[in-house]
Parts: sequence; C-alpha cells; structure tokens
Amino acid sequence: MGRRVIGLVSDTHGLVRPDIFSALDGVELILHAGDVGGADVLAELSTIAPVHAVVGNTDPPGSPGLVASIEREIDGVRIHVSHGHEVGRPTPERLLAEYPHDVIVYGHTHRQLITRASGRLVINPGAAGPRRFNLMPSVGRLIIEAGRADAELVTLLM
Repeated sequence: MGRRVIGLVSDTHGLVRPDIFSALDGVELILHAGDVGGADVLAELSTIAPVHAVVGNTDPPGSPGLVASIEREIDGVRIHVSHGHEVGRPTPERLLAEYPHDVIVYGHTHRQLITRASGRLVINPGAAGPRRFNLMPSVGRLIIEAGRADAELVTLLM
C-alpha cells in the first residue's frame, strides 16, 4: 500500500485540453464525473491512464463506456463517482447525505471544490472542457496513502 494517485476529470463536453496530459501525468487511473461529450474524449484520455466514466446530463442515454455511477475501493478508501445532477442541485451536504463513501466525486456545476467533513472528502474537479461561467478549467488529483485520501486541484490554462 504505497501512494496511489487517481486523476479526476469532469465536464469535458467534447474537449480535451492539451495541458490535461501534464496535469494528470503519473496517475494510474482516471475517474470522469460525466458530461464527457463523446467516445473520442475517453479514447484520448486513455492514453494517459485507464478511464472509467459516468454519464452526465448532457451525455446521450446509453452512451458506450458510460455508467450511472462508479463505486470503487482503493487501499481501503471507498470512492463514489456520479455526475451529481441525480440529487438535484448538487452540494457537498446533499452528496454526503446521499452516499456513505469516504470520497465522493461529482461534476455538473463546473465549480471546482474540495470539502472535508467528518473525515470524508467531497471533490468537484471543475470543468476540464470549454470555459464557461467565468470559471477556469481544471482537473483534480486524488492521493490515497496509508488508507487516507487527500486531493488537489490543477488549473488548466490551454
């Protein structure tokens, strides 16, 4: 059980920015929290690391390679990934009430955040795709070490 680094991506909406490759360099897995924008995005991200992705509210139902939610355990840390729209307006409080996992990853709002509550972590990596709402594009890195999870956000400039 060494240090594990997982890439967190959301809301690409069909765009893979060039600097996502350096932002996610060295990750062993990418978890995509929806609004992917097509199989080409998943194929391009998979050149970095294996990708698991959930369907977002703008992805067509039945999109190949997308599931409703992802539940994984990595070195004793339980992770849930969904787009967040399934709880209405997603907030850390609503997601913590809905899912019992140690780490909850979501997208939808395009607003990056990391919230820690009662030893649990809620992460929105922000939108990695086209810039909207005057928000900077970003991704996240989930670090799991010694059974504990931490996260960091990485702003994408290109």
